Amino acid sequence: MNEFLDARQYAPATQRNREAILEVLLQVLPSTGTVLEVSSGTGEHAVFFAPRLIRHKWIPSDPNPVARASIAAWREYCPADNLYPPIALDVCDPVWEIEGDELPESLQEIDLKQEPIVAIININMIHIAPWSACLGLMAGAGRILPPGGILYLYGPFKQGGKHTATSNAMFDESLQMQNPEWGVRDLDEVVAVAETQSLSLVKTYTMPANNLSVIFQA
Repeated sequence: MNEFLDARQYAPATQRNREAILEVLLQVLPSTGTVLEVSSGTGEHAVFFAPRLIRHKWIPSDPNPVARASIAAWREYCPADNLYPPIALDVCDPVWEIEGDELPESLQEIDLKQEPIVAIININMIHIAPWSACLGLMAGAGRILPPGGILYLYGPFKQGGKHTATSNAMFDESLQMQNPEWGVRDLDEVVAVAETQSLSLVKTYTMPANNLSVIFQA
């Protein structure tokens, strides 16, 4: 195996949740258009989803250069015509690179005016990031998504201020021990932030291992 492929990272949870997430995406994504995956992590979701959603262009992203190297390595290992190289994107930036007139060189062949970003996908991020990341994600989605565009979130959530499972409460405690700014978010608070950006909660789906898929629409 060459050094490039050795950059691949592995997240065991991806193998467990990708089929269930894909099932929801097939129901909620607009029929065509560009999908921006925010905080793509290892890249394993991107290489699984893109070839199964061939009517969409898939742009992975991550602020971490190590993660972007992993995404690029997975893309080399599992190429798909509609899967693009990862871009550097920090949700807390006031303007995302993809919003500018000058797109990253790796995306030059995409015409976002003809094939606009119709969906933003964010899996397992807001609980392992400061609350400011959730605020930034919602602000970016509010700026970028056209009317009818979809913001998809996946992860554990509290509901009505309470954990839905003992395992989630234990997970929340462990997260806050790692970083007091991390933690399982309350769905009501996330929805409230989304509404400030003109994003409406459409539906939630119960997912394996006490997670939720949460669908917002612009």
